[in-house]
Amino acid sequence: MGLPGVGVPWIKAKLDTGARSSTVHAFDVEEFTEGGVDRVRFRIRPWQDSAEDIVETVCDVHDRRRIRSSSGHAEHRVVVLLDVALAGRTVSAEVTLTNRDAMGFRMLIGRQALRQGFVVDPGRSFLGGRAPKDVRRLNRGR
Repeated sequence: MGLPGVGVPWIKAKLDTGARSSTVHAFDVEEFTEGGVDRVRFRIRPWQDSAEDIVETVCDVHDRRRIRSSSGHAEHRVVVLLDVALAGRTVSAEVTLTNRDAMGFRMLIGRQALRQGFVVDPGRSFLGGRAPKDVRRLNRGR
């Protein structure tokens, strides 16, 4: 799974049918206005404990929402539209930006993205494939 529009060829993601929108691990999130358009600059760390693959990007702000996590904690998040490459297809998804440093998956894929022609089999894992071996080796142990 990847985010081709922002230069992230591979990111570990988990399907979350309980979540409406998708979310990605983002840090150094900075909102600003440019030419009358609300924009956001942020950095994505696709692999835990690795500073080598960090990608910085700028997107238009699509929305701002109050999101409640599965633990009941609520926070206001910026929402951007990102192309998500999943199981050989690329779809546009509403993605909230939040710090997921403590989480094993850098990204959650929510219902809005999955409704674009995907079927979820809760009994199986990695049906969309794993990261290529050279990428896994490069990031192992980080």
